[in-house]
Amino acid sequence: MVFRRPLEAYRRTGADPPFGDPARAHGAAMEGYYWRIVDSAAGLVIVVLCGICRGADGPWAALAMAAHPGGLTRHALVAPAAAEPGGFGARAAGVLRGSADHLSVRLDEEAWADLRLRSVMPWPRTAFGALGPAHAVPGLAQYWHPVVLTARAEGEACLDGVRRRLSGATAYAEKNWGPGFARHWWWGHADSFPGGGVTVAFAGGRLALAGRPFSPSSVVVRLGARVLRFVPPLASVRAAATETSWRVRARSVRHAVDIEGEASREPHLLPVPDVAARRVEMRSRQHLAAVVRLRVCRGGRTLFEGESPLAGLELGLPLRTYGGGG
Repeated sequence: MVFRRPLEAYRRTGADPPFGDPARAHGAAMEGYYWRIVDSAAGLVIVVLCGICRGADGPWAALAMAAHPGGLTRHALVAPAAAEPGGFGARAAGVLRGSADHLSVRLDEEAWADLRLRSVMPWPRTAFGALGPAHAVPGLAQYWHPVVLTARAEGEACLDGVRRRLSGATAYAEKNWGPGFARHWWWGHADSFPGGGVTVAFAGGRLALAGRPFSPSSVVVRLGARVLRFVPPLASVRAAATETSWRVRARSVRHAVDIEGEASREPHLLPVPDVAARRVEMRSRQHLAAVVRLRVCRGGRTLFEGESPLAGLELGLPLRTYGGGG
């Protein structure tokens, strides 16, 4: 008990000590949960997000569900809501309950999912999560961490009134947290590469540290059972994103990763919680079925090269160009 209160106060800043659990709730103003389900054989993608927010009137949640093909997008603000204190998980007003091994969400009678996650491959037990030593730094504007690198998804979903049975789909889940969202960010995920066994995820944004702007990015690559992490200062990561293209170049002492993403369809516009105002901003332009080309090298040898046709690519609209709400 002597050490518990200082540790809890430290974690409320968003930080985690070495060998801590970034997937566990921190008590931050916003704890975000995200699940992405891909059925490559059916050409189907489902995403579900949940932002648990600590408001003056009690905790509330911003929920959303979207799917490809079609333009299904639903979102809602509900209360009460809570982040699971013991691990990755959230629940919101009987509308959503999700964790690393199951996901149940029902936004209305025509938009719901009830899924189980099997054969889960979690983030490996290391000193730090996807952001490396930055996880130990308190007070960052945003933290990010993949929790389920891959899993098999089974169950049912209803998309715009059409029921779908899922049995051979893959699942990915991640978490982000902090006082709110970055003013401008980029993100991507892909795992429908030929042959399976490969996952790539990246995230970055424009932030301020000690009053100075900077744009860090982190890249995670799964090659079978092996996980590679690229994050400053342990690696050099450069990223550039527009509304239709994403380019990420990561270099460490041993490995090199090149990611090229292209989006040709109109994106889904998804909500981002405004914690203080208890509302959402439709600032997330997320492509559910984009193309990502990935190349991973060690020295002069190519370890993997391939293309994923059902990738997720996201660009967060800067606040100055945002003009909507909910």
